Amino acid sequence: MKIQQLHTLFLECYSACTDTRKIKENDMFFALKGDNFNGNTYAAQAINLGAKYVIIDEPEYYKNTQTILVDNVLETLQELAAFHRTFLNIPIIALTGSNGKTTTKELINATLSQKYRTTATVGNLNNHIGVPLTLLSMTKNTEIGIVEMGANHLKEIEFLCNIAKPDYGYITNFGKAHLEGFGSVEGIIKGKSELYNFLIENNKTIFVNGNDAIQLEKTKQSNAYIFGNNDDFDIQISFIEAQPNVCVSYNNLTIQSHLIGEYNFNNIAAAIAIANYFKVEDKAIKSAIENYIPNNNRSQVLLKASNKIILDAYNANPTSMQAALLNFEKLNDTSKIAILGDMFELGQDATIEHQNIVELLETLNYDKAILIGENFYKTVVKSKKIIPFKTFDAFKNDFDITQVKNTTLLIKGSRGMALERTLELL
Repeated sequence: MKIQQLHTLFLECYSACTDTRKIKENDMFFALKGDNFNGNTYAAQAINLGAKYVIIDEPEYYKNTQTILVDNVLETLQELAAFHRTFLNIPIIALTGSNGKTTTKELINATLSQKYRTTATVGNLNNHIGVPLTLLSMTKNTEIGIVEMGANHLKEIEFLCNIAKPDYGYITNFGKAHLEGFGSVEGIIKGKSELYNFLIENNKTIFVNGNDAIQLEKTKQSNAYIFGNNDDFDIQISFIEAQPNVCVSYNNLTIQSHLIGEYNFNNIAAAIAIANYFKVEDKAIKSAIENYIPNNNRSQVLLKASNKIILDAYNANPTSMQAALLNFEKLNDTSKIAILGDMFELGQDATIEHQNIVELLETLNYDKAILIGENFYKTVVKSKKIIPFKTFDAFKNDFDITQVKNTTLLIKGSRGMALERTLELL
């Protein structure tokens, strides 16, 4: 079946789905395969659950005209998404970066939705499957699409750009994330800059953080819309404070966010700049940012008994960990404890990057730092304020956190460490 024909059938459907547990009536189900599952085996179940059509690539699972056999389900999903994007012909904003992608995407969506009907990536569905599903979630009612792109190897962003064909793009930063896949910081810059390359080659617009020298250098030959605190930039946005929530100024407005940490300033500034570019009114921008409440363990401030918790346990890499710790030290709170978990996907750099964090901790002002995980446990610790535990269970059993009172706690680690479990112990 040609992709145009499949797209005609897709337009009859409610949405695209790859998980039978989430099927809705009249969905188009794509029977994807993984290392430990074969979606083809769920074809009949998908139809029974209400799917209008099921896309398979193994002929023995063909049942009836609701079952459509293709050569490769994943490739078909990607081709259909690219066709649908061209069919809709709406402006698409793509963003990638080492840190802050999802928060920035949420802020952009919050500000732009003040004026436009937007469709944005849900959660962090930002890979070779998530990007196509995001595009297929857009409809004729969508006025602007916002697509988050993640990558841990070279050529991934280039591949996703060729599916989404963005008209606008923004890179949050270039940090030490996914070093294992990219090989080096230079590899990270090259990989993320694949978004710049696509936009420049297609004469599209790039949003640039003018306070980032790498971004300025990489976009010299582009249609750039630059934001920052320089009067020469297209729009001026200034940082005021973060005690702990970030406060910024823009066009004689003071905007008080619910986001913690000076490192979130750039994420807020990007959303302001992009909304301004699309002519969203200043008061609407202010309202959107001030009403945005972070969730999903990202930059959340919680109160638990007498303690204040800064929960930033969705993910971590050396760059974001350093930023969080430097911000933590600046807080005016009298008693502070950092609870940190291992940083993943660092490959051969894991040992030195975890040691670097320990050496940073030894220079900072706080009451205690608790380190959890095998990589942190291997580090050389000189300060008695730093307490390492090999596993979360060891921490749970050997450290009585219930005795911690009237304290601000920073909880940060990679997703696999699941440090939000600490909340259950308080």
